[in-house]
Amino acid sequence: MAHRAPFLRNLWALTVLSFLRERPLHPYEIRQLVVERGKDQFLDLKRGSLYHAVDHLQRAGLIEAIETIRQGRRPERTVYGITAAGENELLAWLADLLRNPGDDSQDFFAALSFLIHLPPNDVANLLEQRAEQLRRRIGDLGQSLTALSSKLGRVLLLESEYARAAQESELSWVQSLIEQIRSEKVTWNPVHTCSGHKRSRTRSRRKA
Repeated sequence: MAHRAPFLRNLWALTVLSFLRERPLHPYEIRQLVVERGKDQFLDLKRGSLYHAVDHLQRAGLIEAIETIRQGRRPERTVYGITAAGENELLAWLADLLRNPGDDSQDFFAALSFLIHLPPNDVANLLEQRAEQLRRRIGDLGQSLTALSSKLGRVLLLESEYARAAQESELSWVQSLIEQIRSEKVTWNPVHTCSGHKRSRTRSRRKA
């Protein structure tokens, strides 16, 4: 069995997997979609990291090169498609990001950006788990603030106070979204796998 490189999760990898699950693309098209869909406004997608992510995902067996294309006098471009392993990784990854509140808000931004890969009911269930964890965190912070405020004073605890307020705000928003999904005020048709790598475009294949 061929050795697979270990897989490191990052925002570019998530973005590449998400777009390739829609359809096969070459890296330039992926970069165009990032801009067209406004993903660069909220996700910290560093310039120059796209090709590194593509190479990393290919070595990990999560995407594969399926063809090369040439349009006019432009250089050949390699088109990539997601593998079954890549699809499984993406869906599990999105579920983790939705379910578990992290310390980095970028993770939740990323999960929300690509949640159309999951069915609405699954998303609502995952957000319910997130809401429960947020309630526990808010409760723990409240107890900590109560215990320490008389000893340290408010000024030394403002960061904890802010963290609690931020989590209370997130909890309120998450609960509202869950309600809207359950009532079908917010709904979508989940993206399905592009297995078979069907693609309609003029291409030239690399010679073996």
